[in-house]
Amino acid sequence: MRPTRATLAVVTSAALLASAAGCDSATTEDTAATTILIAADLELTGSSAAVGNAYKQALELKRDQLNAEAGPNGPRIELDIKDNRSDSKLSAQNITGFANNSNVAALITGVCGECVQTSLQTITDRKLPTISLSPSSDVVTPLDETRQFVFKLASNPLDNASALVSEMEAAQIDRFALVYTEDAYGKNAKDAILGEAGDAGNVRAVANRPIAPGDAKVDTAVSQALAVNNPKALVVAALPDRAQEVVASARASGFKGQIYLDAAAAGDLFLSTENAAATNNATLIFSQTLSIDGVIANTPVKALRKAWAAEYTSRYGTYYGPSSFAADAMQIISNSVTRAGGTNGDALRGAIETAQLDGLTGPIRLTPTNHSGLMPQALVVLVANGGRWQLKA
Repeated sequence: MRPTRATLAVVTSAALLASAAGCDSATTEDTAATTILIAADLELTGSSAAVGNAYKQALELKRDQLNAEAGPNGPRIELDIKDNRSDSKLSAQNITGFANNSNVAALITGVCGECVQTSLQTITDRKLPTISLSPSSDVVTPLDETRQFVFKLASNPLDNASALVSEMEAAQIDRFALVYTEDAYGKNAKDAILGEAGDAGNVRAVANRPIAPGDAKVDTAVSQALAVNNPKALVVAALPDRAQEVVASARASGFKGQIYLDAAAAGDLFLSTENAAATNNATLIFSQTLSIDGVIANTPVKALRKAWAAEYTSRYGTYYGPSSFAADAMQIISNSVTRAGGTNGDALRGAIETAQLDGLTGPIRLTPTNHSGLMPQALVVLVANGGRWQLKA
């Protein structure tokens, strides 16, 4: 069994809890303030490095914000971030090291769903509360004994698929081709999209083709998908860089139909010059955070979301949409340590399992029967226009 964690109690801080409009209620006892060590296993190099580095930046920014809000006498959050190089074997080594460190309060993992699945037994045996930022639903389902300590804050394939199919129905698109990455997330997305289309009845997939998640060329898979029964639309389920490659390949091949992107394709607010033209008028399902600068701050939550995007942009030069997932994960862990009265694995897991947050990404509700917290109400329809993502009119 894992060594008992030192109790790292947290001074209740209204500013700490309010920074992302959290709904969690904190205990009112003042206890000794100390350090909360949060570990992170991220893809900082390799095929998913763009997303992994955005998560790293977000974690560091959110750490600084929470520490500033807590004041000099409040709890101090520290990060221990390791690069898994987009490799599940190296990730397993990183997670084992974190799990063996009794000072680690909780773990945040990146976009790699396979990395979490490889380490499920370690996470469970060592009672290490873990929040995954992977879009793969397999990290939290089925919710059996090996996943009791694992939670997810990222887009959900089934919610994404429902929104995508609804958009195609509204546009009277009766047939589409699907290109997806051949990994845990891509397979979840494929099953969800094909299932939703089957239920809809009046929109169907005429072809689906997988692509490798790494650096392999996508042209063959794209051309094969588009060669079947003249699809009116192309649906892409891939991380940002790969999704952009698929879109560019489709347009270069002469495809004139509509393009729909699953939420995992969300990345930079501004599209690169070489991809802007190909992506123009494409539809993306994602959180409002990717277009938050166009939202009127008429509520405290919207004001916080705009402030987050502005500060992220100020520090890093551009805004990366999924960064809000990492920030919300940090907020939930911070709130939950307060509610649990420390960092005991069982107590902290229980607090996270009932966490509620009107987060930077959108409404988040975790329950004992649902460890994937992002609510479908967080999703909106975005359209690429003039090289950036905007809310659909």
